Amino acid sequence: MQTSGRRGARRLLTQALYQHQVGGHSAAELGEQFSADSKFASIDSKYFLLLLEEILLDTESLDRQLETAAGRDPKHMDPLERGVLWIGLTELQSHEDIPTRVIINEAVELAKGFGAEGGHRFVNGVLDRLATQLR
Repeated sequence: MQTSGRRGARRLLTQALYQHQVGGHSAAELGEQFSADSKFASIDSKYFLLLLEEILLDTESLDRQLETAAGRDPKHMDPLERGVLWIGLTELQSHEDIPTRVIINEAVELAKGFGAEGGHRFVNGVLDRLATQLR
């Protein structure tokens, strides 16, 4: 999987959001840690930090929307898939410059790479429902 530009930012962000969920790390801690990663120089670092901040400031609202769209409590979701959904939902809501198909395709690829077997279908379905409501 490509690890540069925005795609690379989303990939590292998936890892950072997983760490946030299992370890409770703050946006500042994660930003500091991941900016020291050798891959950070090749990604869109501004986009990584922007999304990290947007997501961690809004997880409660994101979770409420995910619960409605998915029909289950996000706290019971696989943490990697939940992080991917946070990224996709934040992009759908706040980054209108990115086409819906790109957001969903990127999320599905992340879920295939990091999530549980078949989890990409769940991510696709949830983001499709949310895209219909938001765009």
